[in-house]
Amino acid sequence: MTFVASSKMDWLYQRCHKESIVHSLFRSGLFLLGLLMVLSLSMYPTLRSMGVQLHSAFTGSYVPGHHSILLINSPNEQVAKDIGRAIMERRMAASVNILPRTTTMYYWKGEIQDATEILMMIKTRTSRVQEVTDFMRSVHPYENPEILSFSVDDESLACMKWMDEAVPDD
Repeated sequence: MTFVASSKMDWLYQRCHKESIVHSLFRSGLFLLGLLMVLSLSMYPTLRSMGVQLHSAFTGSYVPGHHSILLINSPNEQVAKDIGRAIMERRMAASVNILPRTTTMYYWKGEIQDATEILMMIKTRTSRVQEVTDFMRSVHPYENPEILSFSVDDESLACMKWMDEAVPDD
């Protein structure tokens, strides 16, 4: 009888041991899958940027929406130059165009206002638009600066490469 019980114990041990190995492998697989998902999500901006660059290199075409243009009015040329230089020094934009005197009409506090302003056109990556916007709101002399952002739908490959080199990823 001891012999039979020993066989049953061996069989039970082997079965439990196999199940524990299967459970252990399953848990390890789930852990690796979860880790891969967390890494993918945390590296999404970098992976997307690499994907856009690879797509452009292989197809010779531009991926719409990768770059944006911001339009911002300033009260005078000196303010526009100071803000533009600060943006360029922080490498938040590939270029800042300062367009000469524009006439602006707008509603402010219930009345129509008429002013002369300087228009800034800022070219940057779409991924950096929020950073530029936040910076503009912190340094702009207007209480409520107008910041308009437009996604670029078509662009030459050479210009895209230049902008990608000029403005680093986040």
